[in-house]
Amino acid sequence: MSETKRVKSTSSKLSKDVEEKPTRPLGRKRDHTRDAEILEATIDILAEAGFDSMTIDMVAARAKAGKATIYRRWSSKAELAREALAWMNRNHLELERLPDTGTLRGDLLALLKPQSFEEEERKLRVIAGLGSFFSHPVFAEAGKTGIFESWVAVNRELMHRAVARGEIPANANIEMACQVIASMAAVRGLIQRKPFDKRFFTPLIDGILLPALKNPQTDPNVIDR
Repeated sequence: MSETKRVKSTSSKLSKDVEEKPTRPLGRKRDHTRDAEILEATIDILAEAGFDSMTIDMVAARAKAGKATIYRRWSSKAELAREALAWMNRNHLELERLPDTGTLRGDLLALLKPQSFEEEERKLRVIAGLGSFFSHPVFAEAGKTGIFESWVAVNRELMHRAVARGEIPANANIEMACQVIASMAAVRGLIQRKPFDKRFFTPLIDGILLPALKNPQTDPNVIDR
């Protein structure tokens, strides 16, 4: 067989192989089942090494995931840490499975599920080791209360339920109450480095939140002099 015929034959075979193989999509769809594993691994590393010493390699090894898998989800170590903090403070709350004790007070307190000593210690170690994360632009953009956004959503839902059953008036300032809870949780955890538990939360509910919700100002823009 001449060299020209051999080249044409090889070219024809390659073209046929390409046509017969199905076209594969570029990239892979995100596997959300891995998110929780990676975030939990991040929390573990933050508790053990702190934010400044944490690396994506360390998280990948702990989660048994590739670095590329992590970078497809989070663009930087700071982005990963921010979402891990939100995950840690969410306590796996789900809007579809909220407590329903019959009162807003009971529902709010029921959100604070008892935690083991080990879990509480891990949280405090994470917070104590955040280091330069507080000065990172990612943190500045999200703010302290942004870390607790999922808890804000849950509290908002519970308060809307209270409005529906007539426990608090429709003009109650629900958004302000939600931000008060988030802000106090942030101060308690990120600054004071103490647990946001029922012993702390109960006086806040009874002395500030419920009175403000049940007796809202007619016009928040009008301030008595």
